[in-house]
Amino acid sequence: MLHIAGIVDSIDWGATVDVMMWGIIVLLIVIGFFGTILPIIPGTTLIFTAMVMHYFCFEMEGSGLTWQSLVVITLLYISSIIIDWFSGAIGAKWFGSSKWGIAGALIGALFGLFFGIPGLLIGPILGVFLFEMIFAKKEVKEASSSTIGTVVGGIAGTVIRVLIALAMITCYLTDVFVFN
Repeated sequence: MLHIAGIVDSIDWGATVDVMMWGIIVLLIVIGFFGTILPIIPGTTLIFTAMVMHYFCFEMEGSGLTWQSLVVITLLYISSIIIDWFSGAIGAKWFGSSKWGIAGALIGALFGLFFGIPGLLIGPILGVFLFEMIFAKKEVKEASSSTIGTVVGGIAGTVIRVLIALAMITCYLTDVFVFN
């Protein structure tokens, strides 16, 4: 009869931890990719976290992920955040929004943070519409056009975020598995 201590001693804990780390990293990347489409999940943040985790948990340079690739991935991540914040405002501008409407989109996004995911979706849209009506003194039709621009900008931002996520994942996989 085997004793538990004998079983525990026979386990290669280093390999077990490596497998667990890989599982967590892959899970974060997969969930993160879906999060670039779903507004509930912070997509590129999870992808970035997985890649930084890989770099530090697998002995930095020995991980196969070079610091240069990590810098590229970081810049891609930062650009995804910037796109998140400004895509609605840029879309509103394309559809004829005034400076007031753009300010409304940014302020709406900021206030939307306090109301979770629904706030992040509705905040910029409501902000553009209200600022166009109240401060820019536009009619409902013109304010609605700016609001549609916010929605189009948000959709374009989502598409760009997906492309950035794919670029982050490609950079990571190429560096770790091809150039390693």
